[in-house]
Amino acid sequence: MNKSDLIARIAEELGRPKTETEAFVNSLIGQIGKALGAGESVVLPGFGTFETRSRAARTGRNPQTGATIEIAASKVPAFKPGAVLKKSVSGG
Repeated sequence: MNKSDLIARIAEELGRPKTETEAFVNSLIGQIGKALGAGESVVLPGFGTFETRSRAARTGRNPQTGATIEIAASKVPAFKPGAVLKKSVSGG
């Protein structure tokens, strides 16, 4: 399923126009991104938690040349699924 499919399914389920549903989905994604950018986590009970994780600086290797390179520390988005989501995926 891609974003368009998701929007179509939500619009059909709620009986709302696709344009209105698309605006909602875009807003939701934007607000999650803004919260993560501000260092906050987003908790959706039963579904999961969006958070940022820190990656330490490390040494890597260029696969083409074999040269050693330094990879800078960074923050990356992460998702931790909730119990209800885990159960629905495992068929429970």
